[in-house]
Amino acid sequence: MGKKFIDLAIAIENDIPSDPPNMMPRITYVDHKTGANQMKLFFPSAGEKDLPGGLGWAVEEVTLSTHSGSHLDAPYHYHPTMNRGERAWTIDEIPLEWCFGPGVVVDFRAKPDGHRVSAAEMEGALKKIGHNLSAGDIVLVMTGADKYWGKQEYLVRGCGMGREATLWLIDRGVRVVGTDAWSWDRPLPLIARDFQQSHDASIIWEGHFAGIEKGYCHIEKLTNLDKLPATGFQFCCFPIKIKGASAGWIRPVAIVEG
Repeated sequence: MGKKFIDLAIAIENDIPSDPPNMMPRITYVDHKTGANQMKLFFPSAGEKDLPGGLGWAVEEVTLSTHSGSHLDAPYHYHPTMNRGERAWTIDEIPLEWCFGPGVVVDFRAKPDGHRVSAAEMEGALKKIGHNLSAGDIVLVMTGADKYWGKQEYLVRGCGMGREATLWLIDRGVRVVGTDAWSWDRPLPLIARDFQQSHDASIIWEGHFAGIEKGYCHIEKLTNLDKLPATGFQFCCFPIKIKGASAGWIRPVAIVEG
């Protein structure tokens, strides 16, 4: 039986509303013609005839946040401490064994945008697919938000995970979770609206802040979860090693047998 590799990453792109304005990635593309001029700085005596077709290298210069594109958040992103007082791990300290394991997809596409998923709803979604969680499972939440990638409304699409749902997963040995939405929590503008009305501080970034109590990692900005079975696949999400950083870019991949 062969293996099928399914790409679950979104691309880092210029000029699409993938993030709030202050977090937008910027890519400068140096084409082969410009690259030829750059190469001549290293080879001053070289002429156009000395390069294939008179062309040189192509290079890109990228300015972006560690939270651009598909990425893994470390506990340090949520707070300086985790596990009720331990120093929070940065992305270069995340155990690699956390980043590879059995994948599980739970489907919350029927929930309205901004809905807070509870522990009971998470438990119900797992019962629906007949799966009992094991330590090391990587739970991926399908909200349907990725269908709006590249549009302004992407930032307010999808449901989000509440504190109790997050802790419920961690208590069952899950260390890495993920979502196809912009945030593991409910969309920030919707949380801000509700806080303005209620002044209930417990709703602010509650899924993230659960990591203060129990350390965990989550992935944001996945896609193609609808192409996966609910269970029966392996998932990998190794982060780029950035010293002392709160997150790292990943190329998330599902490996399906057969």
